[in-house]
Amino acid sequence: MRYNSFRYIIGRTARHAFVWIAILFAIFPALFVIGTSFNPANSISTTSIFPASPTLANYINLLFSTNSSFPVWIWNTLKICLITSSISVFLCALGAYAFSRFSFRGRRIGLLTILLVQMFPQTLGMTAIFLIMTWFNKTLPLLGLNTHAGLIFVYLGGAIGFNTWLMKGYFDTIPRSLEEAAFVDGATHFRTFLSIVLPLARPILAVIFIIQFIATYSEYMIASTLLKGDNMYTLAVGLKLFVGQHYDDRWGPFAAAGVIGSLLIVAVFYSLQNLIVSGLTGGAVKE
Repeated sequence: MRYNSFRYIIGRTARHAFVWIAILFAIFPALFVIGTSFNPANSISTTSIFPASPTLANYINLLFSTNSSFPVWIWNTLKICLITSSISVFLCALGAYAFSRFSFRGRRIGLLTILLVQMFPQTLGMTAIFLIMTWFNKTLPLLGLNTHAGLIFVYLGGAIGFNTWLMKGYFDTIPRSLEEAAFVDGATHFRTFLSIVLPLARPILAVIFIIQFIATYSEYMIASTLLKGDNMYTLAVGLKLFVGQHYDDRWGPFAAAGVIGSLLIVAVFYSLQNLIVSGLTGGAVKE
């Protein structure tokens, strides 16, 4: 009995120790970045988690300096992310509803094709994307190079596949009897989609929104290729300017910008947290 109790105590202590080590390992980089953001020296070699003389100068210069483009980058990023995420949620909902509720020729092949195309990363077609945007630049400048509308257009092209699959699994769990009752009352498919299906699918809509928002928020490769100029940059592209030259690195402002940028993601995630768990697990089991 004592031997079993001893083994239980040792096992429990080891598990708790492992969990705390994992937590410290996860939060140490974040604490280091926060410490760097309060460090008056633009160096990471002299930074610690608790700076000797912390200052808010990096934050003040970012937000209120006349030479800082950081507020513009934040605005550009939020505008692109909100528009992309909102349109993506609506388009994915339309596609998922069609695949979930209608039977038509090529339905299964269409689902498999969407999944197959999604296996290839969007950056794999950067050359083709750049050539297409160059063509748009000549024929339809609003969707061409160095435009936010063109960047949103490209992001939407890569956001449909996986999100449609995820949303279809959730739509399959919504009882068809609710829509059939609406059909009896004379409602159309689109009316039932807007009035019945979408309100019941709010959790998965929130999940798709936040997944697309985070993906767009942190995307760098495509944005850096299509956008030029400080006033057009997103946050991910603009941050590169702080550490672009080895002899002119500004790690303090870089860290402060990273902290402010991460707070926006935390705010979006926190505002939708009640819907996230139910949205992710709702389509896991079919009734």
